[in-house]
Amino acid sequence: MISRRRLLAGSAAGLVGGLAAGAGGQALASNGLPAYQRRRRHTQGYRPVITPNGRTLPYRMNNGVKEFHLIAEEIQHQFGPGTTITAWGYNGGAPGPTIEAVEGDRVRIFVTNRLQEHTTIHWHGLILPSGMDGVGGVSQPHIPPGKTYVYEFDLKQHGTHMYHPHADEMVQLSMGMMGLFIIHPKDPVDPPVDRDYALLLHNWAVHPGTWRPDPNVMVEFDLWTMNSKVFPFIEPLLAQTGERVRIRIGNLSMWNHPIHLHGVQFDVTGGDGGRLPRDKWRSEVTEIVGVGQMRDIEFDAVPGDWAFHCHMSHHTMNPMGHDLANPLGVDQRGIEDRVRGLLPGYMAMGEHGMAEHQEHVDAGHMKGPVNTLPMAMGEGPYGKIEMGGMFTLVKVRDQLDADSASSWYQAPEGTTARETPEPSGLPT
Repeated sequence: MISRRRLLAGSAAGLVGGLAAGAGGQALASNGLPAYQRRRRHTQGYRPVITPNGRTLPYRMNNGVKEFHLIAEEIQHQFGPGTTITAWGYNGGAPGPTIEAVEGDRVRIFVTNRLQEHTTIHWHGLILPSGMDGVGGVSQPHIPPGKTYVYEFDLKQHGTHMYHPHADEMVQLSMGMMGLFIIHPKDPVDPPVDRDYALLLHNWAVHPGTWRPDPNVMVEFDLWTMNSKVFPFIEPLLAQTGERVRIRIGNLSMWNHPIHLHGVQFDVTGGDGGRLPRDKWRSEVTEIVGVGQMRDIEFDAVPGDWAFHCHMSHHTMNPMGHDLANPLGVDQRGIEDRVRGLLPGYMAMGEHGMAEHQEHVDAGHMKGPVNTLPMAMGEGPYGKIEMGGMFTLVKVRDQLDADSASSWYQAPEGTTARETPEPSGLPT
């Protein structure tokens, strides 16, 4: 058994850090540079991934073996200011820290169970000995509470992979136990990637006024997340004009997600099976990432603020009243006063659409249940963004600086949609 203190000790050269929060809240890369800057290559030749709102798990070298330590434990997790839950995760977070290594490496991963029930870890998509596969009762005994097990194997492939339990799986995944496992190729790739992002998609059933996810919900989830955050609290993906950007997307939710990126036609270049030969790439603008799948997309960055989101519309919303009647087109005169007798502060909305929802919530007119986020959030340079959930932005600038993550793209004059008189004489 190995202590956390011993595992994290060692020479600076033997540690590979991930993202950490700086004193002012600015995300810092392992080299001390702001995360918006392109990350320096590792001594093994790869460009380390950036896990928005997350970090990479450090390791130490021990006689040629990379040693990692994962701790399964109960955590407090915040989707965004206003909703905090008791979840289960790894090393203090959900998802757990991203593991990065290189094809051909031998890894030794210590897993300590600090939960109150047993667990295991399955290395999703990895080629390894049967006894390291992490299926409780099939390939190994369960890891009892308070115990540490060790997994050790050679990495025989490259690609984008995941880790998660194969023990009480419905509960443990729904509570947040998952993470990304990135294996970089041992040989350089062409074209090389300048920025490498990694996202894990998940859904949560957090009923209004509650503080724990409900593992019994199969369909009607109310929080759709990227790296366990909802918009606008998902960090934007930053790049400079002309850079080659890769976004790795894994799905451990209970639903498939058609992921859509504005502004470019991207190449689908790989996933669980590694980077595909170039003649196998597909040009797309939307790619379905199925449950349990990984997809890598790559593109050359063009300037702008580009939406990046699931194209299932209700997945870009936060908690919604699915059981309420649709009031669209309904004359609601007189209803509001009658309902207020039962629900003080009630406001009748939706007769002409729900665009007013965010405006009323932001103005404080309507307060939702405790520990529940509003359906739509975010303020852009031209007004309310009216999004939540599985939505973020790819922000591309000709020259990135410390304000790029929080500033808005300044479109060249004449390139923004604008008001104009209604035309006459055009066919309709």
